[in-house]
Order: sequence, then C-alpha cells, then structure tokens
Amino acid sequence: MRMLIEGGTVVTATETLRDTDVLIDGEKVVALGVGLGAGIEVDRRISAAGKLVMPGGIDAHTHMELPFGGTFASDDFGTGTAAAAWGGTTTIIDFAVQDYGEGLRKGLDRWHEKAAGKAHIDYGFHMIMREVTDQSLKEMDELVDEGVTSFKLFMAYPGVFMVDDASIFRAMSRTSDNGGLIMMHAENGGAIDVLVQRYLAEGNVDPYYHGLSRPPSMEGEATHRAIALAELAGVAVYIVHLASRDALEAVREARDRGGATFAETCPQYLFLSLDDLAKPGFEGAKYVCSPPLRPADHQDDLWKGLQMDDLQLVATDHCPFHFKDQKTLGQGDFSKIPNGVPGVEDRYTVLWHGGVNSGRIDPNRFVELVATAPAKLFGLYPRKGTIAPGSDADIVVFDPNLEWVISADNHHMNVDYNCYEGMRVRGKPVVVTQRGHILVEGDTFHARPGQGRFLERSRFAER
Repeated sequence: MRMLIEGGTVVTATETLRDTDVLIDGEKVVALGVGLGAGIEVDRRISAAGKLVMPGGIDAHTHMELPFGGTFASDDFGTGTAAAAWGGTTTIIDFAVQDYGEGLRKGLDRWHEKAAGKAHIDYGFHMIMREVTDQSLKEMDELVDEGVTSFKLFMAYPGVFMVDDASIFRAMSRTSDNGGLIMMHAENGGAIDVLVQRYLAEGNVDPYYHGLSRPPSMEGEATHRAIALAELAGVAVYIVHLASRDALEAVREARDRGGATFAETCPQYLFLSLDDLAKPGFEGAKYVCSPPLRPADHQDDLWKGLQMDDLQLVATDHCPFHFKDQKTLGQGDFSKIPNGVPGVEDRYTVLWHGGVNSGRIDPNRFVELVATAPAKLFGLYPRKGTIAPGSDADIVVFDPNLEWVISADNHHMNVDYNCYEGMRVRGKPVVVTQRGHILVEGDTFHARPGQGRFLERSRFAER
C-alpha cells in the first residue's frame, strides 16, 4: 500500500521540516518533501496539517507478564503492546528472564512464546541473567548472534536477582569479546536488605518506608561500582532506571572522563516523588517501584541530565500490578508490595507535555529521547527511530494542541490505576503507523494481535 502523510511538520532528532509530505510505499518511507502529493497516486492520504509528524516511540525498558513477588505483571504482550501503540510507542524491548538452574536459551524461548501471536507492535529482547556460569557465558555469545545483544544484571534483590561483583565482572568481560552490552540495576542490595529488616522490626510497614529503605546514596554507590567494574573490563555499561542525583553524578563523572557509560531515566522519576509514597492509607503502594521515587528536589537534576545528554533516553520500566488484588499483597509489610508502575502508554505525551511544553527540551531533543537514542543504543537505527528514506514507516501524527486528562478511565493498560491520574496535558498521538500499517487513528484501534515482529538487533560494538 502507498500512503501519503500530507502537510505536517516533520520532526526528527536533527531536523524540523515544515509543510512536508511523507511518502510511504509498503513498509518503508520512500521520500520526504514539499508537495509530494501533486500528481501521484496513493492508496491513502492522511492530512497532518497543523500537526507534527514524528518517529514512533521506542520504549527500551518494559516488563510484560514479569513474575515478581508471587504474582505476574498485569499486562501481557497483547494488552501491553496495544496500550503502547495507543500512546505512540511502536517498538518495545522487553526483558526475558533466566530462572535459577536453567540456561539463558530456555528463558529466551519462554519469552518468545509469550510474545508470539500476541504482540501488536514490533519488539526485541534483553536477557536478564540470574546466574553467571561458564555455560551462561557461552550462551551469551549465541544470543548475541541471534540479535539479543544486551544483558541485564542486578546489584539488588538478594536471593531473587542479585549477583556478586565477580559475576558482574565476568559477564562484562565477555561483552568485550561478543560485542554485547551489560545493563545494570544499580542499588546496593545488601545494605538495602538490612534497612528493610530494620524498618519492619521497628513496625514501620507502610509504603513510604520502601522509599526510605532504598536511599539515594545506595543507588549512587552501586552506580559508581558498576562503572568502575566496566572500566576495569574495558567495556561500555548502561545504567537502567536512574532515579537520583547521586547516581547521575557517578554517570556524569564517568562520561566527563570519556567513559562509555550510558543511562536512562523514567517518567515516574521526572514527575512523581517520595511524597506519593506517603499518600494516606495504602495509596502509596501504587507508586512502589525500584529504585524508589526520590524527594522532589532530585527532579531538576534529572531534567538537567536529559538536557546535557548525561542521560541518553527516557524509558518506562513498565511493570504494572493491579492496586486492588496485587499491590495489596504488601499490606502490613512494604517489602511484599510488587515493585513496578504502569507507564508504557503515557510516556510519549507526558514527556512532551512536561518537557517540550514547559520549555525544558525542544521537539528535536524529545524525538531523540523517545525514539532515536534508543534505536541507536540498542541496535535498531536507522531502521527504527527516525523518518528517512529506507526507514520503517513507524510514524506518529501528533496533535500538539489537543488538551485532555490522563486517567485510568481512558487508558488502555491492563491495570486499575494510573500514576498520572488527573494530569491535564496538551498533546496526543492521533494517528500511529507501523511499517505502513495504521495502528491507531483517532479513537479507532486497527492493530491486530501477532502483527508485531521480533527484531534482531546489531551488536553494541557495531553501533
């Protein structure tokens, strides 16, 4: 099918092209220009007059149907990718999980089964490594060959995900040979576990103490340690869901001295705070995630990190649990509250509203944060993350003037609350396409389960 998106302002990470048409043939963008529609035949014309035309978002950090704390994240690859599409995200990179005592291959195969036939949008995988053994190191090489080129390790959650420094160093050293990338959940799990038990013994069981038990200093310490290990191994490292100025300082220092250190933050850390964990009753449980929400004065530092490219992108860490029958597992013991918040549908608009509308970032930087940088860092560029001849026709027609209110009443995520409930925003995706297929048009959803494809990604060393 040939499609023409007419007369919009095309915004990429590097250019702003006014009154520009985008010609799509099949699954690819084939041309951009003024007045392309004159004299050509197409199957579909979409008017983008008065609107912005931007690349489909890439959310590089999601957890669909993740097992955690005796339950599972409430979005699977069907509901979660549909919600992503509604929100302007056309690609996710989810985390496959290795169980204890099994190889990486078995964990990856399980995630392929979860996604196949369900995903509405394109997807890739990172691999969570729970055990670093000679066998799993060998399997890392095999997965990299298959386009699963990033591996997540944890410094937190003792007895669940946490691995020791020797294991981290071994895995990092392996990426110097296979061209992969290590992603780190950087919190000092041992010290945090002591604090958790101390608060519980004192009778401090409310959600607020989840935040106090995981202080910014322990995120900063672990981030510094992860960077030091990567520098010792002579490889790059990527810090996931960075939440505090303490961790940001460690990243900034490494980048200032030329280190191959990269990091993401998430919308919840830019817009929510420790005060949300302190909401009355058990309401604070809705906001329990790890690292936890920080005091509000950390937010300005994170925005500056995005402005200065000390933070390269914004992902969601989307990992939703229903408030009523999942978060309540932690009533009377904050350590049992499933960790995670919803956000895959909200990222595009929330970041536009809080970033561009507020003057913190310009539209080009917005595109870089939500699409181009994740595509480049995770081996999908230029197929994804931009609008250019030859790229996949993953496109968002965005109305920057449409005002609306975010609410669980109008979202499409499979979760019974929204972190940004009642937030009045300006800007919304009104048409979303993937590979030339219309996913969303106004209030109509056209995507089909199984329409999304698995994406093989290039090695980090080749980017």
